[in-house]
Amino acid sequence: MKFTAEQIAGILDGEVVGNPNAEVYKLAKIEEGVQGSLTFLSNPKYLNYIYSTQASITIVNATFEPEQPIITTLIKVEDAYKAFSKLLEYYNQVKLMKSGIEQPSVISENVTYGDNLYLGSFCYVGKNVKIGNNVKIYPNTFIGDNATIGDNCILFAGVRIYSETEIGANCTIHSGSIIGSDGFGFAPSEDGSYTKIPQIGNVILEDNVDVGSCTTIDRATLGSTIIRKGVKLDNQIQIAHNVEIGENTVIASQTGIAGSTKIGKNCMIGGQVGIVGHITIGDNVRIQAQSGIGKSLKDGETVQGTPAFNYSDFSKSFVHFKNLPKIVSDLENLKKKLD
Repeated sequence: MKFTAEQIAGILDGEVVGNPNAEVYKLAKIEEGVQGSLTFLSNPKYLNYIYSTQASITIVNATFEPEQPIITTLIKVEDAYKAFSKLLEYYNQVKLMKSGIEQPSVISENVTYGDNLYLGSFCYVGKNVKIGNNVKIYPNTFIGDNATIGDNCILFAGVRIYSETEIGANCTIHSGSIIGSDGFGFAPSEDGSYTKIPQIGNVILEDNVDVGSCTTIDRATLGSTIIRKGVKLDNQIQIAHNVEIGENTVIASQTGIAGSTKIGKNCMIGGQVGIVGHITIGDNVRIQAQSGIGKSLKDGETVQGTPAFNYSDFSKSFVHFKNLPKIVSDLENLKKKLD
């Protein structure tokens, strides 16, 4: 897709200084700008690059006045950073503006779907599936029987939605993620083998949930695994059966949450955190990266470490831990003197 400076200025309500017909077809950092690219300048730290960048178009603040000759065409706006962000959002919408049902694809019996559906090639939609308006389902995606997908959802290539899963409106699920696979339920037998416990529940994603690539959310043994509205999940997260995650909680990659744990709303959980099963984590909790959570946490706690404890105490303790060899040496020297 190509855009002219005049078209971009129209989208951003900006003023063109230079060639209104300058065209761009890609984005770039200002220090890496080349012909055909669009960039922006908002941080004064990068001011020098405006005079050397080869980018065809640069978005700048309305107050900017060049002190040296420049090659790039300028688009002056009130706030360059916000304008560039707005343009990225617009570009993304245009890029994702697909519709129609590609072949080959399979749509089973009693499937209903709304307006402007995009169904990529090699997709499978099971029986009794309900799909809302403006849904984009990219190629090689599987949707199991009786699943529900709300309005304005995007399922990128290779997503797997198991049967009975309920997905609300405005959700995005990235490639390779699996929603609704069996929970890890096995009962030990006397002979040392394990018998599988049927997992007959489902997964519910409420509105405005984002799921990163290769994240797995297991169906409940009974009832539902629930991801409340506004939750943001990074790549490569494991959420076990019957877990519930509260509104607007964000979780970074490689975190694992064991079965039946309840996490409150507005929590922030760092990467590589391990959380045991059957505990409750309160609202507004902060868990630092690589922490191990083995017990319930109250509202508003901030913790770090394995096992995790108060973040402030952890930081103080770490200072002593770094000095442990010296402390041990001092103790040994003191012991020698006393002897």
